[in-house]
Amino acid sequence: MTSYVNIDAARSKPAPTVRTAPKAECPAESLSALAERFEREAMPYRAALLCTARRLTRREADAEDLIQDTMMNAFLGFDRFQPGTNLRAWLYRIMHNRWISVHRMKQRRPETFCVDAITDDGIAGFASRSNRFERSAEDEAMDGLSDHRIEEAFRSLPEGFQKVLYYVGVEDLTCADTAILLGIPVGTVMSRLSRSRVRLRAQLADFTDGSEAWSNRRPLAQ
Repeated sequence: MTSYVNIDAARSKPAPTVRTAPKAECPAESLSALAERFEREAMPYRAALLCTARRLTRREADAEDLIQDTMMNAFLGFDRFQPGTNLRAWLYRIMHNRWISVHRMKQRRPETFCVDAITDDGIAGFASRSNRFERSAEDEAMDGLSDHRIEEAFRSLPEGFQKVLYYVGVEDLTCADTAILLGIPVGTVMSRLSRSRVRLRAQLADFTDGSEAWSNRRPLAQ
């Protein structure tokens, strides 16, 4: 037996309601769980951050204030930190920004980079570092220079070069992490790093005694 469907009647009926299961919402991390994760993941970097804070402020009390301010701001924003990214660079960026803010409030002047934050050992260590760059004859010549000569040469660099040289050479951050910290392209970091080494060598050349190691130097490795 053939059955017929009344198409007009079917069209007039309202469409059936499709029931869907409610979307499961990810529960927000509890404050206690966030604090525990912060203690476990971020606090181990406190000692390294404090060393940098001491170099920046040159006063123990100010360094402690800066590190407390940094860690407090880091904790307040920790729920927005993306797991899997570089936590160390994230913390350094917060401290860098807090240092600028504190500096501006206290000094009432435009941002300047504290050259005195660079220790003699830090610059000397960068000048003779061999794990990132092939050691050249210039590097060997630098080994014979006094630390204050190296510091003087560093002070002659443009401020942007000093920052890159400090974070890559002294704090041992990668170029990518330094780019994130300073808010500039990684290519700019690499360019400034290379040019800062060239300028350092040019400045240090004035302090050498014309030794054979310097006069017979080989080109900078690219």
